[in-house]
Amino acid sequence: MKDCVLIRKKEVNNVLALEPMRGKRQLEPFRALFLSKKIPFGIMEDHEVSEAEAEVHKHEADLWIGLEGKAEFIYGGELVEPWIREGTHSNELGGEDIKGGTKVVLKAGDILYIPAGQPHMHTSSKTARMLIIKIPER
Repeated sequence: MKDCVLIRKKEVNNVLALEPMRGKRQLEPFRALFLSKKIPFGIMEDHEVSEAEAEVHKHEADLWIGLEGKAEFIYGGELVEPWIREGTHSNELGGEDIKGGTKVVLKAGDILYIPAGQPHMHTSSKTARMLIIKIPER
């Protein structure tokens, strides 16, 4: 049986107070907890990201909750030049872009659900921080 994990608001506030770094990254300590499979979520930061890799998760949905800033998402449509991501046993695909997708801007307080199998990507010209929750397919 897995252990319960409590993350206090103070810890979240400390993470959100970090100075942004250019690019995409999962913020600690959430990243370590996520990678060790202790939690199914993390806080993703996009800072000055003008280009992104498109992706598809075959067996898990993404639930995005905007915490700070704005991120532009493209979802749906088709992956352009898809490939199988290394080490994923063909459960995840990457792609150069998305053709025919829907564009939306995710802001603080917004929630975006992307079902398993849907192509998606996100960018931000400034800084966006988002809670990402991975939901296994039932």
